[in-house]
Amino acid sequence: MTGGRAAWNVVTSMNDGEALNMGQEAHLEHDARYDRADEFMEVVLGHWNSWDDDAIVQDKKTGLYAHPDKVRRLDHHGRWFNSRGPFTVPRSQQGHPVIIQAGQSGRGKQFSARWGELVFVSTPTSLEHGRQVYAELKADAERQGRDPNHLTITPSAYVVCAASKAEAEDKMALIETLATDEDALSLLSEAMNFDFARKGLDEPFTDEELEGISGTQSMRDRVLRASGIRNPTPRDFITYSHRARPNKPFVGGPKEVADGLEEWFSTGVCDGFVVAATHVPGTYMDFVTHVIPELQRRGLYHRDYQGATLRENLGLPMPSGAY
Repeated sequence: MTGGRAAWNVVTSMNDGEALNMGQEAHLEHDARYDRADEFMEVVLGHWNSWDDDAIVQDKKTGLYAHPDKVRRLDHHGRWFNSRGPFTVPRSQQGHPVIIQAGQSGRGKQFSARWGELVFVSTPTSLEHGRQVYAELKADAERQGRDPNHLTITPSAYVVCAASKAEAEDKMALIETLATDEDALSLLSEAMNFDFARKGLDEPFTDEELEGISGTQSMRDRVLRASGIRNPTPRDFITYSHRARPNKPFVGGPKEVADGLEEWFSTGVCDGFVVAATHVPGTYMDFVTHVIPELQRRGLYHRDYQGATLRENLGLPMPSGAY
């Protein structure tokens, strides 16, 4: 329907609330949900690749719609899923939707390296850390037998921009007053599958509590690494997770923001960005108005689209229909 301009963000979910909506009593253990997701991807891609690109004939004279030998059943029988096929929809203009993934834990990175085509990573704590994450993900993809150039790595980029640096700094000062600690604790509880209301703001987490976090473990690990505190408190999680608050924002006029984005892009931190909103409405219009023209002037942002599909415009190859 979109002409090959769709992507699929594959998420294993994070908390018991989501499990309860899906007929489960509790969320799966962290690594087990990635094991299940691996098989899920095998099933989905198996169906997406069950039609050859030239399967459809649509010959009204003979009545032949598609070559029978070019449409196949999957007949998958696994630990988690059984699925027969054949799939009821032929392949799209881009083969199949672009696979977006955001696994950041050890097991999550394995999943990203195996399946992800565009990988959404957290804002790095430093340029050195960003380069390390970038190199590790590319190496992981290569170990999976993939071309690392076919893995596009995109961190979140919080951008607060205006016509001048002074105006952007004033805007940032206002943004910093908007979020409350309650906002951050609510979002932390959602992501980490732990009720932060059970603890006092300055009560340290025990080793057992930290080990038992079954939600986004990469967020826990990021807080431990950034703070250097073995047993952080909820207040430390608010401070170092930046939940509900912009994390390492690019603040300034067109030049300052473009300088920051160019440094990340040109020094091995990323292949592109996911621009994150610090406020709505306004963030994206500000970015288009102030930053895009400066990036175009530097030759860092396109002036027109090169292809018709999302896959082409991300520089990703057409996937083979290999069954």
